[in-house]
Amino acid sequence: MIEKFQSHLSNNFPFLIGKKLLLATSGGLDSMVMAHLFKSLNFEFALAHCNFQLRGNESLEDQFFVKKFADVNAIPIFITQFDTLSFATDYKLSTQVAARELRYNWFYELLETKNYDYILTAHHADDNIETFLIHLVRGSGLEGFTGIPTQNESVVRPLLAFSREDTANYAAANAIQWREDSSNASDKYLRNKVRHDIVPLFKELNPSFLSSFQNTQKYLNEAQAMVEDATIMIYQQVATEVNDEIHYNIDKLKTLPNYKSYLYQWLKEYGFSAWDDIYELVDSQSGKQIFSSEFRLVKDRNTLILAPINKMESSEVYLINEDQFEVNDPIKLTISNQNFDSYTDNSIIFVDADKLIFPLQLKRFEEGAEFQPFGMNGKSKKVSKLFKDEKLSLLQKENAWILYSNEDIVWVIGIRQDERFKIDTNTKNILKLALK
Repeated sequence: MIEKFQSHLSNNFPFLIGKKLLLATSGGLDSMVMAHLFKSLNFEFALAHCNFQLRGNESLEDQFFVKKFADVNAIPIFITQFDTLSFATDYKLSTQVAARELRYNWFYELLETKNYDYILTAHHADDNIETFLIHLVRGSGLEGFTGIPTQNESVVRPLLAFSREDTANYAAANAIQWREDSSNASDKYLRNKVRHDIVPLFKELNPSFLSSFQNTQKYLNEAQAMVEDATIMIYQQVATEVNDEIHYNIDKLKTLPNYKSYLYQWLKEYGFSAWDDIYELVDSQSGKQIFSSEFRLVKDRNTLILAPINKMESSEVYLINEDQFEVNDPIKLTISNQNFDSYTDNSIIFVDADKLIFPLQLKRFEEGAEFQPFGMNGKSKKVSKLFKDEKLSLLQKENAWILYSNEDIVWVIGIRQDERFKIDTNTKNILKLALK
C-alpha cells in the first residue's frame, strides 16, 4: 500500500510535499495507518487529538495511547478536551454534530496559531459509501451524492482512494497498533447500521462494489460540475444584484425548462427549506414572502427579491440636533445652511429652518402616517398611498426613512418633501438636506 499511497500523493496532492501537516489522530485504525504512512515517507507533521469525553475512561485511554505513540516516535502533538455533551445541549445540536463542530473549529485554530499548512483526516473509501447511503436514506439533492471531497480548502483527505480493507491489511502487515472505539460496535447510530448491515450486503451482491461505486461517484461529480456551470451562466441572465439584494426576473425565470431547479441551486445557501412554498411564490400575489433564519424572498410584481432580514426595530428613533450637519446612522445625510439653488431630484430638499422644531427625528414608516406632499397646498396624503403610487416594493417600503419635525413629516426621504416646510418669500434661513 505504501507504494500506491506515495504515487497517489505525487499525482493528486503534490502541494503537500514540503508543507507542515497536522494529522487528525483519534487513535483508531485509519488515523494510525495514516500517521504511519506519513512517517514512513518522511513528511513533517504533528498529531492533533481531540478527547470528546463521551466514553469515560475509554476516551482518556485513547488520549494516552496517541500521546505515547507521539512521544515514542518524536512527533509533535496537540491535545484538547471538550465537554461535548454540554456544548450539544447549549447549542441544541446532536452529539455527532457538536463533536464535528468542536473538532474542526479547533483544527482551524491550530492551523492559524501554530503555523501549519493543512489538516489531514483519515476518511477512506468506505466512509464515502456510508455517507452516500446515509444521504440516500435521508433524502438529498445531487450534491449530497457527490461524496466526501478530497479537499476543502485547508482540509485534505488523502486516504479516500483506499478502502477499510486496505488500511486493515496495511496495519496487519506493519504491526500497527490502534484503539478500537467501542461505540463503533453499536447500531445506535445510523452510520453504524449502514456500515454493519447494508454495505456488506452490497459487497456480497457485487464483489467489485467499491470500484463500481467510485466510478459512479466520479460520474455524479462530473454531472454536479455541469450543474454548477449552468447555474452560474443562467444566474447572469436572470439575476441582478442591487446593493445587498438579489432581484430575479420572473419572466426570464419562467422561460427556463426547469426553473425550480435553478431556484434551488441559487437559494440553497441562504438557509431556506420550504421549497414548495418558494416555487409557488413565483405565481403568487405581490407582497407574499418566505423566510429563512437570516434571509427572506419577497414577490414584488415581476421580481423575486432576496434580501437579508432587517434586524432593526421599526420603533427605533434617531435624533438630529440643531447644530448637527452630518448624519451617518441609520442613513447618510448632510445638512447645510445654504441659499436655494435648484432641485435636481428627490435626494435633495430645501426647507425653511425657522419652521423646524429640533431635535428632528428619523423614523421608519408607520402605517397611517400622513403628510402634505410638496406642491399640494393643504391636501393631505397617506404615506402608504405615496408608496403605492411610486410602485415601491415591500422591501423598499420597509427600508424607507421619514424625517419628522415634532409630529409633522418634513421629508419622506428620497421620495417627496412636505409642503409645509418649503421655502417661500418670507423665508430668512434655508437648510439644505441631501442624501449622501
